[in-house]
Amino acid sequence: MRYPLLAVLGTALIAFTACTKEDPAPVPPVDEAGPRLILKFKFDSTQVRLNNLGQPSVIPAGHGAQSPRFNKMSAHYVEFAPTALTALGQGKVVYHAPETTVGGSIAIDHDLGLNVGDGGVFLDLPLSNLQPGNYEWLRVSLAYQNYDIRFRALGTMFTGTIASFIGYNTYIGSFQVKDSTVNVNANKLQGFWAFEVNNPPIPTPVESGQAPGTTVPNPIFATSPIPAGSCVVTGAFASPLTITGNETEDVVIVVSLSTNKSFEWVEADGNNIFDPINGETVVDMGVRGMIPIVQ
Repeated sequence: MRYPLLAVLGTALIAFTACTKEDPAPVPPVDEAGPRLILKFKFDSTQVRLNNLGQPSVIPAGHGAQSPRFNKMSAHYVEFAPTALTALGQGKVVYHAPETTVGGSIAIDHDLGLNVGDGGVFLDLPLSNLQPGNYEWLRVSLAYQNYDIRFRALGTMFTGTIASFIGYNTYIGSFQVKDSTVNVNANKLQGFWAFEVNNPPIPTPVESGQAPGTTVPNPIFATSPIPAGSCVVTGAFASPLTITGNETEDVVIVVSLSTNKSFEWVEADGNNIFDPINGETVVDMGVRGMIPIVQ
């Protein structure tokens, strides 16, 4: 996702803050006999790094990058697509998160979202929700992410927590960044972010802002594009997922997200250390691809 400018704190420490919130209580699985469809997140800093079109991407000359430590992620839409020609929404949609008009236009309800960490289950429903067939592609619309980065200010290395709302539009009440709580009570378009410096030597306020866009890897863009402003990441199964309708065991899918040098900035001095107060500005952050793995 594109962030051309990072706010500089008044005390010469940078705060590029991420809005995060406490996990809501998980919704108990439906009491229904039969196998389940279970999806888990995995954050992998060694997974191939992709661009918008799902092609391998290298760090451009004059840029620096690091692989952040991801804390939480949430999704608001899951679709299984039979082929690369399947238009968005024409596959089997098994999950669509709650939405609200409290903030005006329709938006994802962040208060009802489930933010999970590495290995966390973000979807658990009856396998019968996925009709029999062969599925080559998985689409997951990401809504929110939270992770830690390293940066330098005044010759000292610090860490900070970034959270960003990457869904098409999100209604946000209040949320916790890392230790601080931020009140919003409004809709925010894709790219709203906040940042908190972890253990600053002097009091450092939370900063927030609005980024103009998001990089969303989609290897089948040519045949099945996604709307601008959405965050529907697309990934291919190693071999088509076959559902017969006669399964007796759970189908567990690990949704592996690439965090490989996903935090990228314009590098001023060539040391590959993020120095925001030296004028280094963020140009990209977020996940860099998705691989669905059937366990």
